[in-house]
Amino acid sequence: MTGAPTLVDGRLYVPISSLEESGAGNPGYPCCTFRGGVASYDAQTGRRVWTSYTIAEKAVPLKKTSKGTQLWGPAGAGVWSSPSVDLKRRAVYVATGNGYTEPAARGSDAVIAFNLDTGRRLWTKQVMANDAYVRDCPGKYRPLVPKDNKSETCPDELGPDMDFGNAPILRTLPNGRSLIVIGQKDGHAWALDPDKDGDVVWSRQVGLGLDGGGGAIMWGSAADDRLAYFPVTRASQPLGVAALRLQTGELAWRASPPDGGGAPVTVIPGVLFFASTAGTVYAYGTADGKALWQFDTAREFQTVNGVAAQGGTINAAGPVVAGGMLFVPSGYSELGNGVRGNVLLAFSKAARLP
Repeated sequence: MTGAPTLVDGRLYVPISSLEESGAGNPGYPCCTFRGGVASYDAQTGRRVWTSYTIAEKAVPLKKTSKGTQLWGPAGAGVWSSPSVDLKRRAVYVATGNGYTEPAARGSDAVIAFNLDTGRRLWTKQVMANDAYVRDCPGKYRPLVPKDNKSETCPDELGPDMDFGNAPILRTLPNGRSLIVIGQKDGHAWALDPDKDGDVVWSRQVGLGLDGGGGAIMWGSAADDRLAYFPVTRASQPLGVAALRLQTGELAWRASPPDGGGAPVTVIPGVLFFASTAGTVYAYGTADGKALWQFDTAREFQTVNGVAAQGGTINAAGPVVAGGMLFVPSGYSELGNGVRGNVLLAFSKAARLP
């Protein structure tokens, strides 16, 4: 499990992810049987209400390699981010990862809607087909992996690994129309129609992902009632934040900090927070992208509990706003080269934000 669970009306909706793709290039590994999903629990008792899967079919044995390794499929389509709940339509939306086996299942690289009460699949909108990706396998999208290292457990045609790390964001426009907005690792920002089975309303390329080497929009985006904000974080220029108009997908403004991107964005009325892999937290005005404030977290801190603390890279987990405070975790460096740290920072209104 990677994405945070979502709690609504006494029910907990838990996303299910996997790292099976990390070992699937091993010639002795029986790739692959995992399929992503979402599980619903009673929040008070822990009773599981339902579990639904992003790939409708359970994996079955397909063939054996020359070494006798059993291969399975279909597999993959993990849910890396939090589910989004739509009480009006009694739906829960999840965004999925790449397939592990070929052909990649229809539930991969998609936004999927399930019934909130029963888990029944309502619709699937796949935005990229044939993304069967397994780490440590050579191919067009992994040019640095020697071709003679290819295992029979690898896909014949390796996909680009351009799935969703973002969570779907549900917003209602002033005219009453609803949109699901979401960013994809290939750098596309999407707006989908929840009333038309996820039909595309608009899409815009705001970054360019590096095939097999990192996504342009890796983690969480954000939206208010006017704009959607997409963090262009890796393998793309310009790095930073792209703000798009919800109604049309037109670019309203960009903000590009000198040390690049990193963490998910967080928006409150009038202010957008964004953090970099170098460890700096930025605040921008949502009206025009003007820089308002910044703070370098990549240094030593005196802590309230007396433990020695060092800030560092900010990645995967973004700033959190609650109770009039801004909370920033600093030192997450698991993805890519970064500076490890162990500090949680709390900022009050004394930071002089608008």
